[in-house]
Amino acid sequence: MKQPAPSFYNLAWRWHFYAGLFVIPFLILLSLTGIIYLFKPQLDQLMYADLLQVPAAEQRLSADEQLTLVRQAYPEAGITQYLPPVNAERSAQFVIEVGGQGLNVFVDPYRGQVLGSQDAQSNLQAIARQLHGELMIGTLGDRLIELAAGWGIVLVVSGLYLWWPRGSAGAGVLWPRLASRGRLFWRDLHAVTGFWGSLLLLFMLLTGMTWTGFWGAQFAGAWNHFPAAMWDDVPQSGKLTGSLNDSSRQTVAWAVETTPLPASDPHAAHNGHAAAAADGPLAPQVGLQHVLDTAAARGVLPGYSITLPKGGEGVYSIALFADDPRNDATLHIDQYSGAVLADVRWKDYGPLAKTVETGVMLHEGKLFGLANQLLMLLVCLLVLLSAVSGLIMWWTRRPQGSFGVPPLRHDLPRWKTAIVIMLLLGAVFPLVGASLLLIWALDLLLARVGAVRRLARE
Repeated sequence: MKQPAPSFYNLAWRWHFYAGLFVIPFLILLSLTGIIYLFKPQLDQLMYADLLQVPAAEQRLSADEQLTLVRQAYPEAGITQYLPPVNAERSAQFVIEVGGQGLNVFVDPYRGQVLGSQDAQSNLQAIARQLHGELMIGTLGDRLIELAAGWGIVLVVSGLYLWWPRGSAGAGVLWPRLASRGRLFWRDLHAVTGFWGSLLLLFMLLTGMTWTGFWGAQFAGAWNHFPAAMWDDVPQSGKLTGSLNDSSRQTVAWAVETTPLPASDPHAAHNGHAAAAADGPLAPQVGLQHVLDTAAARGVLPGYSITLPKGGEGVYSIALFADDPRNDATLHIDQYSGAVLADVRWKDYGPLAKTVETGVMLHEGKLFGLANQLLMLLVCLLVLLSAVSGLIMWWTRRPQGSFGVPPLRHDLPRWKTAIVIMLLLGAVFPLVGASLLLIWALDLLLARVGAVRRLARE
């Protein structure tokens, strides 16, 4: 078989190299912010114990009485969400908006005291989550994270293929040659951490990709299907349940993001209550405590949130994004009649949705407690070590006096197949494929410009 033209061979090597330089800063950022979010329970307890912990007592205020307290303390605020206490010694939490600013307000449910508040977008965990998901710059940041994660998958797969042990020698691939020095030491460190961490990193990248705004949304739309009968005769709002999520707070599970968000029926008000005038506000006819009682009656475990109705057709949404996804629950309740319009549980998820939800909980270190956290911490540390050693390798191998591409090694007999893998993954992940075509076109353009300039000088 005729060998690929050297120019294309070198072009693909440049793609692989520059993609690595592009991905490494994102991998470092994702690892550091991931570690922060990974230990959210411990960090929250350490930093906000005065807001989270309360002495237990015999009598607890109803949810409606707690809501009244918050409204009295923040009369100009819009209240968007309520998080009931997860146990007898924890406070209740309300999410409110005051003058365009989101606040988390904590309430002692026994003594009726507002314990304090924190900025909903600027606390440590919210910042880490926003950086992790969209670099705190919205849609553009989401696309950049998706592009970096996609290229990370390409690099891991092609790199794993290239570094796969051949022959009997495992030194430098299965274990580092600790007696080595200089570039060889860093090369071994990069190869060994990459080899052992590759499958775990692939798992992290793939499960993270399911939450991205482009590929993840298409993936969810293609695979998350529920029986249409679940929403028969239920008025629709025209929105999806995923609209309840935002960059700083996860409310509903991935599996239900593409399900319809029902609408309340103003004419369903019970006990003779008439709907408010068309030009006036529609106050909910069902109290917040009724929603809590519905959650308890339906067997929803503690740890859920309640999103309050927004507008005249809004619904109460009970959402439990559980550490064990088998306990997930998403319920929508008519704000006037209290009727349960939808109730989605683990049993309603398809096989792929169950797999993704389990993967997401593993990714976030929640599925089996501290052991899961420590495993994911190890992955983050391996990624950091591999990224830093990769940068040092590049610096030591770069052409003298240049920031360019290190020379192509001539002992890579599998590089042609690695190119094919790169192209196939570019087809699976459209943003990666589009960037690959863009880089190719730019590379050809620059090559032609360089040729024209050389001819002009001659």
